[in-house]
This record gives sequence, structure tokens and C-alpha cells, in this order.
Amino acid sequence: MHRFTKSSIFEMRKQKPMVFQLRVTLSGIKGFYRVYKVNGATTLYTLHKQIRADLEFPQDQLIMFKALDVTGAVVGRYGLFDLGWGTADQISLEKAIKAGTDSFVYFYDVTNKKSVNITVEGEIPGNVHPDFPMLAETKGPNPIEFENGYVAFEDLPDRQRHLPGEEDEFDDDDEDFDDEGEEEEDDDEDGKEIFDEGEEG
Repeated sequence: MHRFTKSSIFEMRKQKPMVFQLRVTLSGIKGFYRVYKVNGATTLYTLHKQIRADLEFPQDQLIMFKALDVTGAVVGRYGLFDLGWGTADQISLEKAIKAGTDSFVYFYDVTNKKSVNITVEGEIPGNVHPDFPMLAETKGPNPIEFENGYVAFEDLPDRQRHLPGEEDEFDDDDEDFDDEGEEEEDDDEDGKEIFDEGEEG
């Protein structure tokens, strides 16, 4: 029978893959998130495929992970082609984090600059297969619904945020706000901006 020494046990512990918790969000929208538990050995390409499937993103688009450090500075760009930091199928999540990544902007459609934000929330206990990132928590519909005009309860203006049957304290003032509301709607465009306008594909 093989006996494990203290040093061999220590080495096994050191080699045990890390598991990270990632939170996927949309800029400016409170009513959406997805939380994943991901093995550190998982490549960014595998992570891309899982998120693409879960969120029903198109399959025929160029993709890219823009890696940001804690200050928001770019520390890497990983796509289907080598952009100077390696390709998405070469870089593991753990390797990207060790290189200083605190979050990603994941462009699921580079051409149209459509993206979601992925924040590394920390290392967690557990065991997740590197080929299958695990979806742990969900909130709200998929991003396409927000593009089509869906507005979550959390994202409604305060004056509209009441449950059925509750009295609206602003009812008496509705007429006063009619004209002003139309102007604000034109200027704000419902606050559904999710693109990174400054990013070149």
C-alpha cells in the first residue's frame, strides 16, 4: 500500500485546482445577474461557450475577453485570435487572474460591441469540472429581453415602483409630470445602454 508523506500531501493540496465565483452583469441594469462557480483550470474559451449557451448569445460572432485590473486598467485581451496576450483557448481563468485580472468585459458580439461584465468575486471552496462551469444563481431574463424593452422592477423609476393593489402616491401629480416625462424619456432612452462605446473591436 502506498503511503503518503507530509510533503506529498502538501504538494497535492498545492496542485488542487482553485474554484472561483464569477458574477455576470449588464452595465446600468440592476435586474439581471448570473453567478458561476468556475474551476481555475477552465479556459476562457470554455467559459465563453457556457455563457453563450446559457444566455442564448449568437454563435456566429467574434468574441473577446477584455481583462481589467482592480483600477480598471486593461491587462489583457483574449479572443479567437492572438491579440498579443494569447488566445481564449490557451488562457485559463486562473492564469488570467494571476496576471492581475479583477474583472472582464466579455464581448459576445465584437462587431456590434455587445458585452456583459464578469467580476471575479473571489476563490470559494468546492469542486467544479473544468469543462463545465456551474451556474449557481440567476436573476432576470436573458440580455436580449432587455434589448427588446424589458425593464426589471429594480430598474423602474421610484414613482412607478409599487406592487399591484398599492396606491401610487404620485397619482395626483401625474398630469404635472406628463410633459416632463416625455422629454426625459427622449433624452434618457430608458437607460438601456449596455455597449462599451469606447472599445474598438
